[in-house]
Amino acid sequence: MSLTVDSVRACLEGGIPGVMATASAEGEPNVAYLSQVEYVDARHVALSFQFFNKTRRNVLDNPQVELLVVHPVTAAMYRLRARYLRTESEGPLFERMKAKLAGVASHVGMAEVFRLRGSDVYEVLAVVQVGAPTLPEAPPGLNRLAALRRTLQALMPSQTLEALFDTLLDALQREFEIDHAMVLMHEGERQCLATVASRGYGASGVGAEIPVGQGVIGVAARAHTPIRIGHLTQDRAYNQTIREALVREGGQPLEDEIPWPGLPQPHSQLAVPICDGGELLGALFVESTRDQRFTGDDEDALLALAAHVGALQRHLQARADEAEPAEPAAAEAGANPQGELLRVRHFEADGSIFLDDQYLIRGLAGSILWLLLQEHARHGRTEFSNRELRLAPSLGLPEVGDNLEARLLMLTRRLEERCEGLRLVRTGRGRFRLCLQRPLSLTLQA
Repeated sequence: MSLTVDSVRACLEGGIPGVMATASAEGEPNVAYLSQVEYVDARHVALSFQFFNKTRRNVLDNPQVELLVVHPVTAAMYRLRARYLRTESEGPLFERMKAKLAGVASHVGMAEVFRLRGSDVYEVLAVVQVGAPTLPEAPPGLNRLAALRRTLQALMPSQTLEALFDTLLDALQREFEIDHAMVLMHEGERQCLATVASRGYGASGVGAEIPVGQGVIGVAARAHTPIRIGHLTQDRAYNQTIREALVREGGQPLEDEIPWPGLPQPHSQLAVPICDGGELLGALFVESTRDQRFTGDDEDALLALAAHVGALQRHLQARADEAEPAEPAAAEAGANPQGELLRVRHFEADGSIFLDDQYLIRGLAGSILWLLLQEHARHGRTEFSNRELRLAPSLGLPEVGDNLEARLLMLTRRLEERCEGLRLVRTGRGRFRLCLQRPLSLTLQA
């Protein structure tokens, strides 16, 4: 059976640099080491275009090239005969290679030197193993296909987003042996991703944000493509969110950061977008302290898993929205909260909420909480539904297609972590209750 790029995919992980041989139009050869050999599919690879050098000139004059790649475990060597097709300077492939190259460059202190100009796509015409001594293969590891099957089966009974995300993170640890993972949701109006669930970290990081297009997670989300880095990166843009304190007119700067739940020194990272029907819903991010922890098989399995999660997420959101709005009702007798005032400040500029001068949350989730607290203060209401939030003019939500349920989950968990006197409790499909143990003082600020 003839070999394909799939057969040598492990050789493209960057553990051992590849070699590229080109020739000028006159037949003069040139050999150079490769920064990247990126898997595209069974018949194509992509190489990084960084410099206009001898190799680049040769490729443009004579598109026939040969590559030598080495298996990182067995040291088996393979020659790839290939033909240059085109250069891509935008799109998922380019973004994926750009992110990986930035990680490599930061690792060796060359971030300002190694900048990707384009992704050169090659058709692989033949793959031939070089006759040379090899080492024993590693023993069979995790069966990703079986792990994926068991994980998908575990997700099917989920009736809420909370159950879906918790089951997902538990299954990643149990089936894929991934100890550090998080799920983020897309906030389209502010073009960021916010953490809604995590595993394996000292702090949950619920509510921590990263802009779309920034870091491994943000680039994966923007380009709708998986990003996998298999080495330690010292670039903070790939390890944690880059945040600034929000300065509001007429007031003092207020700290509104939520600690990012990532590892301080990850050696391997993999981010995959969570989409449904081409629409970005969020991202799944995993990392490890081991070099080259995640393989191409992990990437393929988690990408398929994320697509399934996206479809289930959209389904559960639609079910939650079906519930009719809760009927307004007066406060129950004897239910008035007692004790010290809970001071709540809401800033209209960004939707942020502060409880007793401590930052809680911002964006649409903050505006939702403010609406609920206002309804309680005016009418004594405690029962609410997803449907009425979607219909509330002040929130400006679309009739469909918004991560409302995910925002409510994030808000619920932030309240559990940050405020003992205020809770949101699920009471049924698409319904929840506002539970107060302290009286409120509401202040609206521009």
